[in-house]
Amino acid sequence: MACREEDIPEVGDVHVYDIVGHSLLVTRSAPDRIRAYHNVCLHRGRKLCDASGHYSQFRCGFHGFTWDLDGRIARLPCRWDFTHLADDELTLPEAQVATWGGFVFVNMDPQASPLDKYLGVLPAHFRAWRLEERYKAAHVAKRIRCNWKVAQEAFMESFHVIATHPQILGVIADANAQYDICGEHVNRNLAAFAAPSPHLGHQPPDEAEIARGMLEMYGHPEALAALRREFPDADARTLVGELNRRALGQADGRDYSQVSDAELLDALVYNVFPNFAPWGGVAPNIVYRWRPDGRDVNACVMEVMFLRPIPAGRPRPAPATLRWLDDDAPWASAPELPVLGPVIDQDMGNMAAVQEGLIASANGKVQLASYQESRIRHFHRTLDRYLADA
Repeated sequence: MACREEDIPEVGDVHVYDIVGHSLLVTRSAPDRIRAYHNVCLHRGRKLCDASGHYSQFRCGFHGFTWDLDGRIARLPCRWDFTHLADDELTLPEAQVATWGGFVFVNMDPQASPLDKYLGVLPAHFRAWRLEERYKAAHVAKRIRCNWKVAQEAFMESFHVIATHPQILGVIADANAQYDICGEHVNRNLAAFAAPSPHLGHQPPDEAEIARGMLEMYGHPEALAALRREFPDADARTLVGELNRRALGQADGRDYSQVSDAELLDALVYNVFPNFAPWGGVAPNIVYRWRPDGRDVNACVMEVMFLRPIPAGRPRPAPATLRWLDDDAPWASAPELPVLGPVIDQDMGNMAAVQEGLIASANGKVQLASYQESRIRHFHRTLDRYLADA
């Protein structure tokens, strides 16, 4: 996944996508066409564009070779000195491009299978949530001192909640979360909120305590009393689900009366190989992405996006500008992440230590749980298959 379609809404809008020494110009070349050119001048190899933005043409800053948005050569200084080259030999090479859910995907392998085949069950599973009709309400990124796979794997299971996020044990069903392998490239984790952890044993919190814990996590504990008066016999999931249902309806003018509590409350986390993790449901859709930080195997970039429904009867809001956090800044410092940020900071407390531990390991092995870490095993089996074919 390179970007959102809304990141390049107008003809000439370009998103520069860099990944492990490669660079692509993801370009809105026509109102209904997105292309991805290799960001390299065909003359002497300079990058054509150093930053995302709006371009009428791609002009190399070295000697002035210039290409139109359709990838064809537009200007070649001293054309007389390049009679050995025809114009069609100077067309910018392209990567494959396809879209799903408002996301733009690129693939530099010309023989790669079509995106819809690659995604497998994902479009069907997300059909009701229509991510293409959502806008990017937040986008935060930070460099992390660990390999991208280490960071990603920390978000692929709920097993770590007991030690890393103990403050939410009263409101999340962690050890009885569901894990599913959905084909070669997709897997998911379903973890219920407003339900207590099995780790709390025979003395779990009662329904009132669970509801209070959820609303405190949301930052709205004052809402509980009114909900209790209106629904005196409701359990915590019903109460908090109704709160979210009403809050979303007030925010965007849409009808959520037929939306399930699970879609309003739970962590419905999908991972698409290799590094893209969209949440299902409606409240709102969190999206994670992890990428290598250049060629540094000990560092990566983690991004968090929030997708919210476009308000009914209103034009699509402009997408959020990417906020880069300083390396030593906590995720909680991002005002866009008032609830999620502090939780991610707890995860970050493990990252560098895992990276250092893996390097220092005496046997070079890890031991994965059979079920709760089955998504991690699935990821590595898929990775191994691609590496074997490389």
